Amino acid sequence: MRRPTQASRFAALPATFWQAPPYEEWLARVISGRLLFMLRYSAAFATCVGLTCLGCQTTSPTATSAPTTEARPPAPGASLFETRWVLRQAGNQAITVPEGGQEPYLLLRRTGAAEGQGSCNRFRSTAATDSISHLIFTPVLSTRMSCPAIATEQAFTQALAAAHSFRISGDTLRLYAATEPDTTPLARFEAVYLR
Repeated sequence: MRRPTQASRFAALPATFWQAPPYEEWLARVISGRLLFMLRYSAAFATCVGLTCLGCQTTSPTATSAPTTEARPPAPGASLFETRWVLRQAGNQAITVPEGGQEPYLLLRRTGAAEGQGSCNRFRSTAATDSISHLIFTPVLSTRMSCPAIATEQAFTQALAAAHSFRISGDTLRLYAATEPDTTPLARFEAVYLR
């Protein structure tokens, strides 16, 4: 049995197969197909948008009520994470930045990294927290430069090492040694928002 050649396979096709439809006919088919596609999907899109808008409508109150005298809930506190916490008090000592010194701060990342400036040196640590009240730092790693505010830096790093819990109220973060934050705080920080 002989295999058909390539030429003999194509010879069996009708002659009209090889002729392209006239350009106008082809263009009309393409346009009508695209119009039909656009009409179908634009109607579906309009329906979805309309239903979404209807779902977002609010109803006006039917009866007017007297103003309530309920107290509004307090504004939420600053976030523990991704906030620059500037040290304002270490133990009973208020923090002042000496001329030419740097403001001590703490920055906690969601990844557990803790970093900041201790007045003279930059530091890094790791923080473990339940994001509710417990906060513990690993030993602080820092550079070893000296400056006039070294006592502030030492009080700051000692407070971080002794911390076991925290409390945020408004824009104030307080670190405590005990798990019951009814004692005197080890350190008090203020949230500073960068612009």
